[in-house]
Amino acid sequence: MARTAGSHAQTTAPKVKAAALTLFSRHGYAAVSMRQIAAEVGVQAGALYTYTPDKQTLLFSLMHDHMTELLTEWGQFVCETDPLARLMGFVRCHLDYHLPRREAVFISYMELRNLNEENFATIENLRKSYEDRLEEIVQTGMTQGVFLVSDSKIATMAVIGLLKETSTWYRPDGRLSAAQLVEIYQKMVLQVLGAHI
Repeated sequence: MARTAGSHAQTTAPKVKAAALTLFSRHGYAAVSMRQIAAEVGVQAGALYTYTPDKQTLLFSLMHDHMTELLTEWGQFVCETDPLARLMGFVRCHLDYHLPRREAVFISYMELRNLNEENFATIENLRKSYEDRLEEIVQTGMTQGVFLVSDSKIATMAVIGLLKETSTWYRPDGRLSAAQLVEIYQKMVLQVLGAHI
């Protein structure tokens, strides 16, 4: 159906996603209604369906955006071939991307259980794609004798686990700047992988 003249779809649709992001992260997906999202945006509940077919689609869209934008960010970040340099770049890219996106990070981990089977599989594939990029770095470093670990998959999950919680506690007005935090985590990740430098 064609939109009527003067439609505000281009500005309202992003507001719908922003409202859903805030409300899902604050109250949890299950506790938020479409009516609440509409009220947050300032539209009638019925009008919300012009921008999204249902709440599940909103949740999936938020998670999908988060992962695809992260993968794009890493794709633009990569410029080194040396595994140590690539590892340091991965840590920096991960933290630079995640620290300002606290709500999106919270939803991407805590609300996976509320995705339907098809949407869950899609997001899991994107997450695996991201993890595979790190594992490739680890495997290269192992082959070159730079990283002293015996299992690249376990090492990859250990690094991801170390990094993923950061945005839940980090505050930009705290005692550490983002740059200082990145440097600390780079050193810790090197220790996790037994980096030979």
